[in-house]
Amino acid sequence: MATNLKVLIAAAEVAPLAKVGGLGDVIGALPKALVKLNLDARVIMPFYRAIDKNKYKIKLIKSNIKCNDQLINLWQTDLPDSIVPVYLIEHNFFKNEGIYSTALADGPNDIEKFAFFSLAILESAKIINFKPGVIHLNDWHTAAVAKLLKSDPFFRRTKTLLTIHNLANQGIIGAQNYLAEGISNADLINTVSPTYAKEILTKEHGAGLEKFLIKRKKQLSGILNGIDTDFFNPATDKLIKYNYTAKTLNKKSANKTELQRLLGLPKDKNTALAGLVTRFVGQKGIKLITEKFSKLNCQFIFLGTGEKKYEDALSALAKKFPGQFGVQIKFDEKLAHQIYAASDIFLVPSRFEPCGLTQLIAMRYGSVPIVRATGGLVDTVSDQTGFNFKKLDSAEFYKTLAQALEIFYNKPADWRKLQTSGMQQDFSWNKSALEYRQLYKKPLN
Repeated sequence: MATNLKVLIAAAEVAPLAKVGGLGDVIGALPKALVKLNLDARVIMPFYRAIDKNKYKIKLIKSNIKCNDQLINLWQTDLPDSIVPVYLIEHNFFKNEGIYSTALADGPNDIEKFAFFSLAILESAKIINFKPGVIHLNDWHTAAVAKLLKSDPFFRRTKTLLTIHNLANQGIIGAQNYLAEGISNADLINTVSPTYAKEILTKEHGAGLEKFLIKRKKQLSGILNGIDTDFFNPATDKLIKYNYTAKTLNKKSANKTELQRLLGLPKDKNTALAGLVTRFVGQKGIKLITEKFSKLNCQFIFLGTGEKKYEDALSALAKKFPGQFGVQIKFDEKLAHQIYAASDIFLVPSRFEPCGLTQLIAMRYGSVPIVRATGGLVDTVSDQTGFNFKKLDSAEFYKTLAQALEIFYNKPADWRKLQTSGMQQDFSWNKSALEYRQLYKKPLN
């Protein structure tokens, strides 16, 4: 069935082509769900050096396209296992190793390259003669588009939606704040959970932009992220050793002993294993994990990269308590899946969390989340599926984990209920994609 709703989704990262965090996962999954709803959804991103041209069968569409006083080349592929076109913009700005130049994802080099990326998005759309009804912008990296297209007659019927995945990264250089400009100029704004949409109107969570957001309150909404339930599926996941379902949950412990063996922790299927997969930055509440946690009858496996002070603090725990803490300072998709499949408990002690995907993935794999009651964590983890703690406080986090372990060791039937309830939740993109379609069609005030 044909549709006249065309959407161009612009982002700095797209899984699996180039991904650092949750933003990449979202852009890798949402367009597939939109296409199933008969939207003409397409994606545009930078062509980073790290992207494998042969693996993704990337073909040149046009070279030497003028963009300001620069030249770009435009390439195309499809999102794997889909018919979603992905356009890749090639320029020297994107030739560095990583997607971002710093762990905080908004260093000065990033600002220059993503400001250019925003210009190149509009030139590329013209080259392929794609006049979208909506350009869906994501975070500050593409926020400049909201203002740029207003003076371009090619886009006179195009509206903009700016999705805020993380308000903390704003793209600030001198007096210019790219995210603030995007909030002021986008036709519609949303963020990635209903609770976070309310939180960012407050001084506590507004990251200095609450005044801009309050002005646009009528245009602001929250749509919960989903996950790619085909990719994150313990029944079919090729990255884990032993597949299982809610009905064969006993097989999960074989993944635990396999991971214990791999990472050099004592092999014991009866010892609780707590996992954490995240960026090691202040937002993620890493500082709440202290030496005191070694007193718990629990093993810990942490995976991620980030700020050196957090990497060092976690590595010190692993050095001091080698039989209890396993710390892997790297990004490793396979190991992440192995941790989801192996862990009994999953830790998300975030200071703030726009949505959070790790707790959704953990529940899908029968790992019971312990989360701080903030943002999307509130919207997704209930008493039936996990544990919440309110204060950003190490003692309260410790106490909540101790309570969870009490149930794990002494009330196995109750623990199994938590696991199966989490596995039965629908965190697919289907519902969220319907909400995005509604938002794309929303008439402007």
